[in-house]
Amino acid sequence: MQGFERIPEWYYQWTRRQESEQKKRRRELEQQISRIFVDSRRLYGSPKIAQVLRQQGVRVSEKTVARIMKELGLKSRTVKKYKATTNSNHNLPVHDNVLNQQFRAQAPNQVWMADITYVPTDEGWLYVASVTDLYTRKIVGWYADERMTKELVLQALDQAYNRQRPKGEVLHHSDRGSQYASHEYQKRLLKYGMKCSMSRKGNCYDNACIESFHSVLKKELVYLEKFRTRKEAQSRIFEYIEFFYNRKRVHSAIGYLTPFQYEQMYGQIA
Repeated sequence: MQGFERIPEWYYQWTRRQESEQKKRRRELEQQISRIFVDSRRLYGSPKIAQVLRQQGVRVSEKTVARIMKELGLKSRTVKKYKATTNSNHNLPVHDNVLNQQFRAQAPNQVWMADITYVPTDEGWLYVASVTDLYTRKIVGWYADERMTKELVLQALDQAYNRQRPKGEVLHHSDRGSQYASHEYQKRLLKYGMKCSMSRKGNCYDNACIESFHSVLKKELVYLEKFRTRKEAQSRIFEYIEFFYNRKRVHSAIGYLTPFQYEQMYGQIA
């Protein structure tokens, strides 16, 4: 036909090659997203997966990740439930709220926050006391038992101190629960050279960071599984905290790094 030039064959070959490259990149991206999702115990949504991909050198938008996750049927399996536990109705001495919702620290082992939560099992409740470092968001100490006593929180504190061996004074913040206000616990804080801070009565926001961890523990583990025994629950909590939360789970508050990575990074620049 006159007036039309025939499109050269090389153009078709180039177009097919481009389409093939795009499909290959898309397939690779789908595999990367699926791998990160499974590695996160099927917990990460598109914001965290997009950040992890960027850390790995992949330029991708959160919107693209969300669309691919939807197409692949990858949906975060977290659920939302939460409830407070400790009892502040006692006559033991309490301390001022030194922290005063200033949830910032300049280095590891400057501010620790402590709290207690509970986990249901077929045998009854399992109580978990945890201590987190405000700077790294690492769970530096924890302990689980069938009774919510001062021994529960003492064991968690001892583990935190023996693991971290802080060199300077640590500001230790908790709620006003009788376990933390007990004479034995206060003596242990003095022994370790720690300054005590306590939340105002009835104000859950004063201890928000550690309560946030317990909320995450519930949403990402406890509400997704059914524990027959306390021993089974304790084993799964150990695996979640020590191998996933501290070492693999990225946190938006610390630049989408893991607590372990953030602590190591500080050690390298200090």
